[in-house]
Amino acid sequence: MTELAAASALATAALTQEELFPIREVSRLTGVNPVTLRAWERRYGLIQPTRTDSGHRLYSQANIDAVRSILSWLERGVAVSKVGKILQRNESQRAVAEPAPADALLGEWGEWQQQVQRALRGFDEARLEQVFGQIFSSYPLPVVFQDILMPLWQQLLQRQREFGQTSEWLFLDSFLRGRALQRLQLARSGGGERVLLAALPGQCHELELLVAGVLLSHAEVTLTVLPFGQPLEELTLVCEKIQPQLLVLFSNHPPAADFARQLQRLALTVDCPLALAGEAAELASEQLSGSTIACLGNDARSLSRRLLQLLNGHMDT
Repeated sequence: MTELAAASALATAALTQEELFPIREVSRLTGVNPVTLRAWERRYGLIQPTRTDSGHRLYSQANIDAVRSILSWLERGVAVSKVGKILQRNESQRAVAEPAPADALLGEWGEWQQQVQRALRGFDEARLEQVFGQIFSSYPLPVVFQDILMPLWQQLLQRQREFGQTSEWLFLDSFLRGRALQRLQLARSGGGERVLLAALPGQCHELELLVAGVLLSHAEVTLTVLPFGQPLEELTLVCEKIQPQLLVLFSNHPPAADFARQLQRLALTVDCPLALAGEAAELASEQLSGSTIACLGNDARSLSRRLLQLLNGHMDT
């Protein structure tokens, strides 16, 4: 046997020897019954076991870890239909935590992200300002934030958490907060109905709140973003003084088990309708179904439109 053939045989043997578990053993290890495991696979695509020639499912340790992760999200009140999106996002963030080679970033959006990253590595604010202006002149606001800048911001934030690399993220975060504030100041001159936007305490970064304000802004709305750190229990008083037509709460965290009850209590104490925006609006939509609280979602392309529809009394679902 040649050296190449021997190496190939060893690699094949290593793959073959990976420990795989039948569904009954996975059920014993995780506490999830086989019917549910099969439903998570078929209906939601949450786990993908391998199959034997006879069709029996075999689960890897990674599959078991995924099952435990799914359980942890379900225990926090996230609907099973929403868990897949969270797992995909977390996997994507892990994949980009290490700097990606240039040829791995595809398309125009990736090219713009590379230009921003080069400016960040040099802490070159003048160049960052130039690239920022070019991006805004090339794409509409939703694309700029949802598809180009905020994904890069998230990648750097993940890198900071995993590798302690903070400076580039801080540089981009500070720069984007300043530009978002500028746009919000321009938007305050608009007329129309008064809308307040506030972050749920501890459930987003300040930049995420400001970007949500930029995306919700419209010429027919006077939008006020309340200061970051606004206490939830004092919103009743704030609404009483300002008398807005709508209060929008923003959260990018998965909702806790008592999330819907907490919001419903708040809705009873304010003299205006209550809406929810951000990832929590998508993840809690089933919890809030049938309540008076509207879910605006987290899609940058539809936030402003859905806000206007809600103010006009005919928001689509």
